[in-house]
Parts: sequence; C-alpha cells; structure tokens
Amino acid sequence: MALQYKIIPVTPFMQNCSLLWCDQTMEAVVVDPGGDVERIDAALLEAGVKLVRVLLTHGHLDHVGGAVSLAREHGVTLDGPQREDIFWLEALPEQSRMFGFPHTPPFGPDRWLEEGDEVCFGKESLSVLHTPGHTPGHITFFSKAARLAIVGDVLFAGSIGRTDFPRGNYQELINSIRNKLWALGNDVAFIPGHGPMSTIGEERANNSFVGEFADWG
Repeated sequence: MALQYKIIPVTPFMQNCSLLWCDQTMEAVVVDPGGDVERIDAALLEAGVKLVRVLLTHGHLDHVGGAVSLAREHGVTLDGPQREDIFWLEALPEQSRMFGFPHTPPFGPDRWLEEGDEVCFGKESLSVLHTPGHTPGHITFFSKAARLAIVGDVLFAGSIGRTDFPRGNYQELINSIRNKLWALGNDVAFIPGHGPMSTIGEERANNSFVGEFADWG
C-alpha cells in the first residue's frame, strides 16, 4: 500500500494543485483546486480514481477558486482551512477583481480543520498542522506513512511564503517552519503551493531565508 500523488499546475499563477490517492481503494483527495477544474477532472479520469474530498490549505484565490465547483460536481465535502482564514474566503469577490480572475463568490467549507485533525481517504490519512504566518488560518497536510507534506504557501524550494498580505505575520511564519515543519523530519518531501518539490532536510540546510545558517532570529 502506498500513497500516490500528482501535481496539477492551475491558474495563471501556476499554483500546485495536488491530487493524492490510495492505490488500494483508488479513493482520492484534491488539495487546493485554485481553478482550471476541467484540467483537474482530466487528471482524475487519467488516474482512474474517485474523488472523496476537496481540501484547502488557506483562503487565497489561486488555491480555492475552483473548490466549490469541483466539490459540487463530485458531490463531496470541502474541508479546510483553519477558521481564521474566513475573512479571505469572504473576500473572494474582491480577490477576483484584484487579480483579474473570474468572479468567485464567497463560501465557507463544510468543515474547518484544526491542529491534530485527521483527513482520511481509502486506507490513507493526512494529519493537519496549523501553520500560520502567510495567512492566519493556513494549514499543512502530512502523511506520516508516505513521508510527504503539502505545505501550501508556507515554505518553498529556496524561499518562504509572503507575509505582506492582510494578517500575514513574519514571525509566525518562521515559527511555523521551525517548530512544525522541521519537526516532521529531514527525509520528508513536500509539495509547495508554487514551484518544484523539495525536502525538509534540503531547506533546513540550505534555504537562505530560514535554513540553519539564515539570520532569522
């Protein structure tokens, strides 16, 4: 038994939408469907999987723009982020205008997720970590069995998330990385919200913003 995954770049921001599935039951989740729902549907069909949940790391438009339509189309629940991001979800029409995206109405998830929650699909499960800083309600999904994390816009290969948006907080972001992500283990691979995958060990050693030799306080 092994967790399978595929990264599907969506939206003009090339946001990493993640498709994950249990290879025994072929039940799947999609994390951060920011848009291009037809592309996500094509990936589901190609993998031969059944979508059972839609998951969100945080409330920014490029991560959530296709979430409601995808969940409704497949008749599944929409889970996450943590409830402190409600103001971002309520501001989706404004975000749409600001970034030139199609109008996206405000919405709330079927289930807010909190630190310590588990999300299950097939024989797989993802642990929820509350990792604020980029946004106050940002969460990370972690598969202990697969040694894989989906970190949204907290950490990138060679960089870290922005904190200049409303209610962003640089010190909270650093604490999330240092206290939550580093603790997962150097062998853990992660899918960021944008750009290539990396590992916790690689970023801990060499990330100039938050690695061991960075002057981040």
